[in-house]
Amino acid sequence: MGIADRWGLRAWLRAPGSLSKRLAATGRRYEVQVLRQGVAPLRAAERAALGLPRRGCTVVREVLLRVDGQPLVWARSAVHASALAGPWKAVKGLGARPLGHLLYEDPRIHRSELQPRRLTRHGHTRRQMARQWQAAIGETPPTQMLWSRNSVFTRHGMQLRVMELFVPEVAQRSPGPLRLKRRRR
Repeated sequence: MGIADRWGLRAWLRAPGSLSKRLAATGRRYEVQVLRQGVAPLRAAERAALGLPRRGCTVVREVLLRVDGQPLVWARSAVHASALAGPWKAVKGLGARPLGHLLYEDPRIHRSELQPRRLTRHGHTRRQMARQWQAAIGETPPTQMLWSRNSVFTRHGMQLRVMELFVPEVAQRSPGPLRLKRRRR
């Protein structure tokens, strides 16, 4: 992982379970700031992860996750609009509540393996995040804010993709113990 190791981000990029709960445990006040929620074009990586065709409406939710006022994560979730009438309908009414509460309360929801990824400095996702960060925070995001993790959640055959992009300073906080699931024999 190179630079992610130097920052100590590896533990965050691989931490199982709810990122919201892990972040909340590092401070006194945890907040979700909704930057955008609505219909948006699905990006190629999202289409591939969700196994969707090029056409169709997609609902995207982009948020900042803050601890004690400090923004630590920019997150984007994407789901095909048809899933909002079914298994993912609760996403529409989340508001400023963490998506993690929805994802980890239902044992029928299964998560894919976490996929760490380094964004390109001038790619579409990084530019989108930077615009929203500037508008919400009033300053540019850290230039080294490039490491993300991606996963897909499945419920009743319908999928929702989550991408979480970390501020380098999050490495100064501990994600807590990493408990790995035991394999069934």
